[in-house]
Formats: sequence, C-alpha cells, structure tokens
Amino acid sequence: MTSYFDHAATSPMRDIARAAWLEASAALNPASQYASGRRSRSLLDAAREKVARLMGCEPIEVVFTSSGTEADNIGVFGQWRARTGGRGGRVVVSAIEHPAVAESARLAGEFGAEVEYLPVGPDGIVSDLSLLDRPASVASCMWANNETGAIQPIEQVVARAKETGTPVHVDAVQVVGKLPIDFQALGATTLAASAHKFGGPRGTGFLLARRSPAPAPVLVGGGQERGIRSGTVDTAGACALAVALEESCTEMAAESARLGGLKEQLRAGILGTIDDVVVHTPENSLPSHLYLSFPGAEADSLIMLLDSLGIEASAGSACHNGVNRASETLIAAGVDEKTARSTVRFTMGHTTTEEDVVTVLRTMPDVVKRARMAGMA
Repeated sequence: MTSYFDHAATSPMRDIARAAWLEASAALNPASQYASGRRSRSLLDAAREKVARLMGCEPIEVVFTSSGTEADNIGVFGQWRARTGGRGGRVVVSAIEHPAVAESARLAGEFGAEVEYLPVGPDGIVSDLSLLDRPASVASCMWANNETGAIQPIEQVVARAKETGTPVHVDAVQVVGKLPIDFQALGATTLAASAHKFGGPRGTGFLLARRSPAPAPVLVGGGQERGIRSGTVDTAGACALAVALEESCTEMAAESARLGGLKEQLRAGILGTIDDVVVHTPENSLPSHLYLSFPGAEADSLIMLLDSLGIEASAGSACHNGVNRASETLIAAGVDEKTARSTVRFTMGHTTTEEDVVTVLRTMPDVVKRARMAGMA
C-alpha cells in the first residue's frame, strides 16, 4: 500500500471529476455552430460560470488553459508584452517563484526588459516591497510557495503595486481549493490555477483575467477565450475542473482543519524522534505542506529509501540529469547549500490519512539514519 505525500505536484483525480470528464468526453468543438457544437458550448459555459462563482469573478474573466504553467506564462509574459509591445519595460517578480513565472520573466529579459526580484526573509516570505514603488510593466508574486507552503503577503503586493499603476499577476496554483479566493476583492489583474492541484484532470487549468487591462496572447490562432488563449477548448477537461474545484471549495474548511492536524502530528513526530532536523515551513503556511531538511543526508537518498518502503514524497527542488540540486527557494531564504540539498517535501491532500502519517513516522528515523550513513556528495 502506497502512502502518497506529493499532492503539491499532483493530487489524485477526484471521483466526481472523473465522472464529469467521462460524461462530457463525447462533447465536440464548442466553437461550432451546429447542434452538437452548441451542446458542447452549453457545457463549457456552465463550467465557466461555476468557476466564476467559486472564484469571485465574472464568467468572461475565466480563461481556460492547458495548465497552470500556461496561465502563468500568459499572466507574466502576456501582460509584459501587452504593455511594451514586446521590447523593454520592467518586470518585478519574487525571488521564490515557480519556473513558470521565473522563466517567463527571464524570457522578457531576453527582449530587453529589466527584471528585478523581491527578496525574501529567512522564513521564505517576501520581506521588502520597495521595488514596487516604481512603475513596472508587470509584477508577479505567488500566493503560497510550492515547496515550503509559506503564504505570501499577496494583498500587500497588490495594494503597493496599485499605487504606481502596475498590473499584478498572482500564481495561485498551490492555493486554489485550499484558501478562499475573491478575485474582484483581491484586485489582481490576472491569477493562475491548475486543475490537477485540487483533484481535477491534468492538462487543464485557468487564468482569471480582468476585462481590462488584458494580457496579450502567447499562443496565436483562432482567437478562442477572448483572443487570450487560442485553441479548441477542452470541454470535458473544463467540466471536470469545475466540479473538482466545487468539491474542494465545499470541503475547504474541514480539510484545512484535518490536514493541519495531520501536518502537526507529522512535524512533531519527526522532530521528536530524529536529531538535527531543520523545518523550513513557517507558521503562516498552507496546512498541506511540510518541508524539512535532514543535514548530512542527500535528498535523493532519502526519496529513494522512502520510495522503497512505499512512501512517495519529493525533494521539492529541480533535478537535472539525476543530480540533486539545492532548492532555489531555500537559497533565496539564506539557507546554506548542503542543508538545502537534504530536504524532503511532504504535501498532503484529500486522499491522505492518519495511517499514512503513522507509516512515515514509523519508518523515517531509520531512513534518515541510513541516508546519513551514505553521506553527501
């Protein structure tokens, strides 16, 4: 029996989402004018309206995408391009952004944009907003970090940027379905989400985009989705996304309390049985995330040992050609490289049980001991 602790990467698809996808799987092109196309469009409109109701926005502001990554690309690169024509300008992002945002900013930099980074404190939370006191083509800050779970001061970011007329993109991929969201009240210009983070299908996401100012497209073609995201819309994926989002929002309060209790049980149990553990998840964080370092042990050794015992967790950092790299999020927070290379991310969700937590607590001391004996490269 596998104990799955990588919900931040992909949360298993909810039964209600599978059923909705199957029911809508025969839907044809929703842009077609004949009867079957109109039926598909009706399903798509219903899904859009459901997402809008749950996210506190207008249906026209819901733009369906293929992923959270695509939504982030549109939110950052698309907004920058809409305001600069694709040359120059200024982009401000936090130092701990997901590659979907960080690489979009870097790409703008290749076209002459000045790219600057909001610093974070030792707790991994954005600590200085002064870069927002000058106008920028776009600013972007994640709502909660995908590794540590640290909740960022997104309301302050939006308010500070608004003073200079800077549009703000919010990467809310880790937050949607876990924290209440009111897009209108938040005041951001765009917001990204990914269905498979809250139990919807992979390959589906959405961008909330205000009527104005609107981002320029990063894909061109038939002009679907207000011209912001061309391509035939996946009606079945949108229907499954919408019901998964509805169920996760309905369960939000109860799940937050349940997962928060499991997280504390896991944290206390590990700290009580293993020496020299560094906790990187601050108090103000998602109830689903726990990010820990075990100095003296390589993260890839820890992950492989856990996997051999039926426990699936992640290092939470990039891995290239089989070489474990230090988390850029932790490096930005001032953590030394060796400590950052010894991290394991446990993230929980709707399928996580207390039995899963007990399994980790029963096996983790020996896993860490063995990994430390193997040493670090």
